[in-house]
Amino acid sequence: MIDQIESRFREILPQADYVTLRYVQDRTETIPVRQNVVEPVTRGEDAGAMITVIDGDGMGYAATSDLTTSGLRRAAEQALAWARTTAGRCVADFSQVPRTSAQADYQTPVTKPWDSLSLKDKVDLLRRECERLKTDDLIVDWMTALMYEEADALLLTSEGGRIHQRFACLLPLMRATANKGTDTQTRTLAGYAFTRQGGLEILDDIGYAEAAPRIAAEALELLAAPDCPSGTMSLLAAPDQMVLQIHESIGHPLELDRILGDERNYAGTSFVTLDMLGTYRYGSDLLNVTFDPTRPEQLASYAYDDDGTPAQREYIIKDGILQRALGGIASQTRTGKPGVANARASGWNRPPIDRMANLNLEPGDATFDEMVAAVEHGIYMETNRSWSIDDSRNKFQFGCERARLIENGQLTTVVKNPNYRGISATFWRNLERVGNEDTFVVMGTPNCGKGEPNQLIKVAHASPAALFADVDVFGGA
Repeated sequence: MIDQIESRFREILPQADYVTLRYVQDRTETIPVRQNVVEPVTRGEDAGAMITVIDGDGMGYAATSDLTTSGLRRAAEQALAWARTTAGRCVADFSQVPRTSAQADYQTPVTKPWDSLSLKDKVDLLRRECERLKTDDLIVDWMTALMYEEADALLLTSEGGRIHQRFACLLPLMRATANKGTDTQTRTLAGYAFTRQGGLEILDDIGYAEAAPRIAAEALELLAAPDCPSGTMSLLAAPDQMVLQIHESIGHPLELDRILGDERNYAGTSFVTLDMLGTYRYGSDLLNVTFDPTRPEQLASYAYDDDGTPAQREYIIKDGILQRALGGIASQTRTGKPGVANARASGWNRPPIDRMANLNLEPGDATFDEMVAAVEHGIYMETNRSWSIDDSRNKFQFGCERARLIENGQLTTVVKNPNYRGISATFWRNLERVGNEDTFVVMGTPNCGKGEPNQLIKVAHASPAALFADVDVFGGA
């Protein structure tokens, strides 16, 4: 199909300043086992193309699943008509957007392909691990699952550009829910956070086959645990909680289109303004955050974004100071501000918009034990289970699955229903210690929503454990 798409693109090129075709084919498979019963295995495939036309300072696009020459030609004609209609009416001068003639290929490194195990072997693996979750009658629900996706993305341009990228990713899931009376507690394998690019080797990397007894034991342990206390104290956040903290209070407020107000109708704006770039103290000197789509195992790694901009590692926040926003080439052209290669679309029928990709908190030099030992009165929280943040991505509240008190430099009592809240700038400026490489974990989220019409997209956050001072902690389901 890719060869046919290339040939047809050359046939249907309209007379315009710049034309691109972005073809995407997705293939998915989900295998769930719940309460030791194999649920229906689902498979899906989706393919289509979006044609974008820039003519003068106008821009238009049209998408189609009709990949015949005539279908692509109709889409190109529609895109050209929109480009001419929008000329002189756009928020950006699209004639100034850089064009690409890059020729490149990218492929997810895979050491154990998805098809190297038969469906029966995958089901047997999931049933075995599911059975190991049911250790007590108090465990009332339990499940395991594997969600796999592979995708081909081809970007062709009228300047001779050809960028072909092939991605493979896996999301392993495991969950145990325990109940006693009116109390219900759930423990998971890091929620959805262990989603990465790669194949079945990910299961070995995260210790999937060893996790079930611990997950079950911790779900039961939470039933007997006291509620999280309330008060101002130190917070040591595990990497699987840092995923959501970075995502909501750094990632979203730094998306450049959001700063410009493009999301105000739907997902809100940002407390960040353009004049903060390069000068604003976002956090303490220990806060170093990179945009890094070059880590091959991370969920949102790629060589070029969906507008054809080459991906490279950039500091977003360095030594606590905000360096740049998360803006693709269109937003950069619109503002004259530096950005990153993060124009991304959720599929063939959505236009690229400014999105997070791999947004990582760089490791520090503290061991986990050193961070615990530094705390007189505090709490260690693991695994996000709830989140809320205001429409300027400033005030937030998060809940976690499990926590342990830290008293006089020691991890002590397990507590349930832990929560904390804060304001982004105050919270990050209270960053006291950052864990070293031994605490650093590659994680992500498969379902970040943004845009109208909505786009669910894959985002990754690698992070060490991190210690914060003077956090408002409280208990409650």
